Amino acid sequence: MQGVAVGLVGVGAWGRHILRDLVSLGCAVTVVVRDEGRRRHALESGAVDAVARTEDLPSDLRGVVVATPTVTHGDVTEALLSRNVPLFVEKPLTNDAAAAARLAELAGDRVFVMDKWRYHPGIELLGEIARSGELGPVVGLRTVRVGWGNPHADVDGVWILAPHDVSIALEVLGKIPEPRSALAETVNGTTSGLVALLGDDPWFAFEVSTTHPVRLREIRLICRDGVATLPDPYGDHVLVTRGEILGDITRDEERRSISTELPLLRELRGFVEHLEGGPPPRSSAAEGAAEVAAVERLRQLAGVAQPR
Repeated sequence: MQGVAVGLVGVGAWGRHILRDLVSLGCAVTVVVRDEGRRRHALESGAVDAVARTEDLPSDLRGVVVATPTVTHGDVTEALLSRNVPLFVEKPLTNDAAAAARLAELAGDRVFVMDKWRYHPGIELLGEIARSGELGPVVGLRTVRVGWGNPHADVDGVWILAPHDVSIALEVLGKIPEPRSALAETVNGTTSGLVALLGDDPWFAFEVSTTHPVRLREIRLICRDGVATLPDPYGDHVLVTRGEILGDITRDEERRSISTELPLLRELRGFVEHLEGGPPPRSSAAEGAAEVAAVERLRQLAGVAQPR
């Protein structure tokens, strides 16, 4: 992967982590950034060049990563399509289902979404457990993603948090279940959270919020004969639990080791390997559009239909 020429549009709070990992993978990264302070930081962090506009990116790039604010994803990505190189776009693909569908139609197999949770070793293991049937048929999947505050000024917390959980369902269950019902949490006139139910057999339920005083992340796969849980996204294991829940309450617990390599690095490695002729990364533009459509539909069910 040494020297693969990659463009990076946006080096903000998250983009700087993407730059760090691309540089660690040996890429020659040209960044698009207008702020002089961020420009200096990018060059000091290993970028080979910094330009002010996407039009000024070199013509020999093998691929481009888009890490701009959510509301700009659609326009920036569509503007880059003429380069005819793979594009890796931060989630969500857009915050508008129609725009996301348009990108998927235009992009073919050249646009992919940075669903980092699909690269989390614990989520991968939960998917393996679900597919293997070792705990019996899957009954449901339950996720919690709550904390305090949303640093993104362009969209509310639901658009920032919910796509993560929808992508987890896609990885673990192999599909995005049909949205059934949702309840919105609104504080000071801003949509701050969502409790949602999708599907039936198996079902998928998730809760996201930006008004919880304690930061919590939990992913629990419920099967007929046991439960598999990722108790800590930074931990080194998935907990598999079997046992009785009525009468003589007993349980047997097994800790299955997982890698602690960060998902961002893993997904970027997959993208760079694709630029070198390897398999395409997860998620495709079509899958990214389906995720956006699911979140938009849940917002409608909760009475929060506006794009934000």
